[in-house]
Amino acid sequence: MKKHSSHYRDSVFCLLFNNPDKLRNLYNALTGSSYGEETPVVITTLKNVMSLSLRNDISFTIGGKAVVFIEHQSTVNPNMPLRLLLYVAAVYEKLIPRRELYSSRKLKIPRPEFYLFYNGISAFPDRTTLRLSQAFEEVHENSKISLELEVEAYNINAGRSKDLLEKNSDLGEYARFVAMVREKEAPGQSEEDREQAFGLVIQECIEHNILKEFLERYREDAMESLWSISREEFYQIRMDEAWEDGRADEKRETARRFKAMGLSLAQIAEGTGLSVEEVEKL
Repeated sequence: MKKHSSHYRDSVFCLLFNNPDKLRNLYNALTGSSYGEETPVVITTLKNVMSLSLRNDISFTIGGKAVVFIEHQSTVNPNMPLRLLLYVAAVYEKLIPRRELYSSRKLKIPRPEFYLFYNGISAFPDRTTLRLSQAFEEVHENSKISLELEVEAYNINAGRSKDLLEKNSDLGEYARFVAMVREKEAPGQSEEDREQAFGLVIQECIEHNILKEFLERYREDAMESLWSISREEFYQIRMDEAWEDGRADEKRETARRFKAMGLSLAQIAEGTGLSVEEVEKL
């Protein structure tokens, strides 16, 4: 049996879209634009920036006009706008010569755009917008918001965000691939059974022309990535079970006490582990 390492490896998603042509097509599907091969795409993904140890999923410039950030998640993380704030600053630092910052000439920089693709097992809307300001403390109607960052988030599980998945065949096939993996997994599977299931999914996808060329080229990398996804979803299931055992009531009561103390929604969410949306419902 293989030993599955825990060090960082590119996910199936990142490997699949680490290609200028695929990124151009994906951007066209997201924005309704029609950029062709004549429009240059330059990948700017961060690879372990030493000063901050940053590594994002995918970023690229398109036509020199926009710098696009795409993050992929299989677990819900409300801190993505804050993470993307750090990523965009690091990418701009790469794109702009430092000496130009002190020039008397006004710089022109590509505008930033931020997208999130979610394909985990927890509830998530087909499309929503995440905002950096949702994490600010003591925000009220008259608060001045001097810095904002908006992330367009999509649920890309099979059967969700249908328009987007139909517009981009790679994204649609990726959603089918992940769905097939989940169908083959079963509670209590041994590592050997799970590894056999993953291999079977990859073979079936190749036979049915689902990410065929990609999986033929990156079979081993895909296997490693599937183990990572499997671990994340295992922990998510355990968290859900804990809620069903009554811990949800305890968290809700704590949230109510925090609210009575005057804490912000973001603070309550951080302190209880609830999402901001769940706190708002309370």
